[in-house]
Amino acid sequence: MTITDVNTAFHNEKTAQIASVRERERAFEGRIDRGEIRMVGADRYEVLTGWDRGETFTVARNAQGAIERIIANHGLDETADGTIALYASSPAWHGLGQIIPGGTSDIDEVLRLSGLDFDVVTVPAMYQWKGVVRDHTGQFHTVRTDTGAPLGAVGNKYTPIQNRQGFEFLQELVGRYDVVWESAGVLRGGKRVFISIRLPEAVRVDAEGINDLIVPYVAVMNDHSGKGQFQCVVTPWRPVCANTERFAVRDSVTSWAVRHTAGAVDEIKEARRTLGLSVQYFDEFAAEETALARTDIAVQQFHDVINELWPLDDDAKDRTLANHANRLGALDGMFRTEAERVGRTAYAAERAITDYLDHVAPRRPGKTMTEEVARATALLEGADDDIKSKAHRRLMLLRQR
Repeated sequence: MTITDVNTAFHNEKTAQIASVRERERAFEGRIDRGEIRMVGADRYEVLTGWDRGETFTVARNAQGAIERIIANHGLDETADGTIALYASSPAWHGLGQIIPGGTSDIDEVLRLSGLDFDVVTVPAMYQWKGVVRDHTGQFHTVRTDTGAPLGAVGNKYTPIQNRQGFEFLQELVGRYDVVWESAGVLRGGKRVFISIRLPEAVRVDAEGINDLIVPYVAVMNDHSGKGQFQCVVTPWRPVCANTERFAVRDSVTSWAVRHTAGAVDEIKEARRTLGLSVQYFDEFAAEETALARTDIAVQQFHDVINELWPLDDDAKDRTLANHANRLGALDGMFRTEAERVGRTAYAAERAITDYLDHVAPRRPGKTMTEEVARATALLEGADDDIKSKAHRRLMLLRQR
């Protein structure tokens, strides 16, 4: 029989706990020292590097000031067992979600780990009038089958595109190109869901010069609220500055969407043709970006582009003038930073504009979203694609001949 010394066991356990706390503190301080995070308020920090740059989190400390837990402003849902509804092939800064290092090619596992393994049905819209429940003819609510939670109000022609139906068409690409599912998750209680894969071939801009890396992704978003469409986008992603850019390069197709109707699934199957153009798109994208990287521009030319993107009326009010000045100041600073890295070129100008739109431009969050989540959602959904394309076309006019 083995006899356990309770005092010794307690001492060993407390020693291990203290060592763990100290190690956590050292790791946290190390991230600050390396410039990966910075304090922006009382126990509130901002991420400065990586794809999640710009997101914030709060550190909860105990009475002794030691870190107890990190509270992320991620805006992701929780599953029934309390885990975060997120799958990823590499860990995010907040350490949340279900991580499979290197990713997986199994769609069933992705749907389960991300909390996407639920269906949506429509039920009649009902209301109560003078104690009597009535049916609102022709109106329905979308409802999750796992929780019964309402997602939105829709008409009688609305046919839900189920998560599996909408996402499994990408499985062919996963199998054909030996890629893995990159990320997947649930937002706004299931009203909005997303999934993405990373294409195998990275693209280089001006390989003999600045050699800037572009990582190609395909992202799919499904909306169950009745206020959005099923959307697929081919997305160039720049790891250095965490920017997404979906420029209208020549005739290449970079995005498409379909409404929730009875024939939607058949239309989704046609997406394979669109995705087949992705290789051609990235080749053309890299060629145009390389042309910009080899085009020197003056600061005044950069200002001219800014003024075209955000024109200022002659009778603009003081507040509008102040906002314009603040925007120009921010863009000038970003242009200088990019110019130090890639030269004072049209490419640096485009980087500055895209970085501003993705991470700095004011973004008003909805009632159920933090500013960080609103910014990330807008970036994923391409809210600023039009202005990015306009900037791209304008800067292409300056390229050297």
